Amino acid sequence: MDIQGLAAIVTGGASGLGAATAEMLAARGAKVTIFDLNAELGMAKARELGGHFAPVNVTDEAAVGHALSEAEGLHGKARILVNCAGIGPPGKVISRDGKPLPLADFARIITINLIGSFNVLSQFAAAIHDADPLNADGERGIIINTASVAAFDGQIGQPAYAASKGGIVSMALPIAREFARYGIRVNTIAPGIFWTPVLSVLAEDVLDSLGKQVPFPSRLGQPAEFAKLTEAIIANPMLNGEVIRLDGAIRMAAK
Repeated sequence: MDIQGLAAIVTGGASGLGAATAEMLAARGAKVTIFDLNAELGMAKARELGGHFAPVNVTDEAAVGHALSEAEGLHGKARILVNCAGIGPPGKVISRDGKPLPLADFARIITINLIGSFNVLSQFAAAIHDADPLNADGERGIIINTASVAAFDGQIGQPAYAASKGGIVSMALPIAREFARYGIRVNTIAPGIFWTPVLSVLAEDVLDSLGKQVPFPSRLGQPAEFAKLTEAIIANPMLNGEVIRLDGAIRMAAK
């Protein structure tokens, strides 16, 4: 699929992996709409890219539908969706004082990371399932979801996060199979330890220590490297139903 001239949606596009992806898409000629809750960063990034910003809670069905319609009115039907919105606060099943993890804390992470991704992709796909094909293969669009190596190597303190990302991994193939009849590809990236604003609060020596856990290259991944992979997935029509680890060969320890 040729990115030039297509409309694209990036959730969590105000910062981190999403912002780098939005930058790549805009640089390749896409008309980008950013979905994010951070209005200040989101509007600034959209202005920088000549795109559009919509303040969206990805778990809100009506809000997502409204934002997709608004983006379509400005840019036409979006053919590219990259889901990067998500959270990952740690929380053990049993705390140090012996209390169970509040169910609401577990549910919040599942709701935002997994159900939020599904909410956006389902409405995105419904909007384009009968659109005109873009090429001789009959391709109509592409969905790229963001999982994590935690889906496979979840650490102590990550039960909710690992479960949410494991769900994203598990739904990739059945949705790709369902959407094949519509010419909509579905793929998933499972990044390892990447530098994002979430890590900016950590001391330099802690960041260095995290980077050294990666076999090669022994450093934190850069958001632009995530964006490069999204570009390659969009360009290659045979990539469908796949989950691709982007992690420098790291396999996370138990803690």
